Amino acid sequence: MTAISLSRLRALLVKELIQMRRDRVTFAMMLAVPLMQLMLFGYAINNDPKHLPAALVAPTQDRFTRAMVSALELTGYYDFRYPTASATEAEMLMARGKVAFVVTVPSDFGQRVERGDDPQILIEADATDPAVASGAISTLGTVADKALRRELGTVAAARAPVEIVVHRRYNPEGITHYNIVPGLMGVILQMILVMMTAMALTREIERGTMENLLAMPATPIEIMLGKVMPYMAVGAVQVAVVLMAARGLFGVPFIGSLGLLLLGVFIFVLALVILGYLISTLARTQMQAMQLTFFVFLPSIMLSGFMFPFRGMPGWAQALGEVLPLTHFLRLIRAVMLKGAGFADVAQPMAALSVFVIVLGALALRRFRRTLD
Repeated sequence: MTAISLSRLRALLVKELIQMRRDRVTFAMMLAVPLMQLMLFGYAINNDPKHLPAALVAPTQDRFTRAMVSALELTGYYDFRYPTASATEAEMLMARGKVAFVVTVPSDFGQRVERGDDPQILIEADATDPAVASGAISTLGTVADKALRRELGTVAAARAPVEIVVHRRYNPEGITHYNIVPGLMGVILQMILVMMTAMALTREIERGTMENLLAMPATPIEIMLGKVMPYMAVGAVQVAVVLMAARGLFGVPFIGSLGLLLLGVFIFVLALVILGYLISTLARTQMQAMQLTFFVFLPSIMLSGFMFPFRGMPGWAQALGEVLPLTHFLRLIRAVMLKGAGFADVAQPMAALSVFVIVLGALALRRFRRTLD
């Protein structure tokens, strides 16, 4: 019995290959996950983002101001999408995450350049993600000097014509965990709640207890709510733990409204548990549920802006990131905790999360099986 029988071994191999072919989810994951990782790491990930949106506050746009703006744009880091913004508009744009930089040029800038009277330009950078602003800020001094020296000619050959004043907003010290720790709340919630919900419901199908549930006089939406609400309570405990750890262990500032943050967390958690419920309607086994959960989790980590700068990704990767709930939750929680954003500032990510709840809920109810075929 210790000898290896080639015929028995061949029969076992054929049996495993047939079973693998029948398990289409596993077979698809074997091909899709390496390809996804290759595409994301090869094309989508960029730690030195370019063409960052910027606003220009310049009451008098003289030739020196235009020279500075042109020089900044030529670096490839700055994209002045709001070239005529007022100070109030620029503040609103930065609070809502529409721009990464606000460049303010004083009205007497040109006159002070010509007089050599220590002209200054203020550049405010959104430092909630320190990695985004670092590359663009490091080029400022050299770019400003060269641009204005060319404009002045030989008049100022021996002195630096302009001083760049940089204000790193919301995270002046560039502390990385101010950006990472709030995002970890979304990552932890998604990793645990989606998997727990999907596997718990799939386990009932495997054990045959779903038949008893289907025999009850309950509507599909009642069954769905009855299944997802306990996991929302689990999510509430996780939120409390992460918030206390963020404040107590890492000293992450909390500037905004706790009520507004909890409203956003509630909508996000609801979207996650419904997503887990939807996955359970697609999976036949717990292994398939875990595989599908991982298939959703991987792009969420890579494309949401948690690990890598969102604005550094190419357009197609940003478009994919926009259809992930985690992307909008990260914008919401960082804006509320670090910027003190109000409801108007986070209305867009809040609306996006609400749309996810509606769409995922409709798909989950559509997929719900009243009988175990």
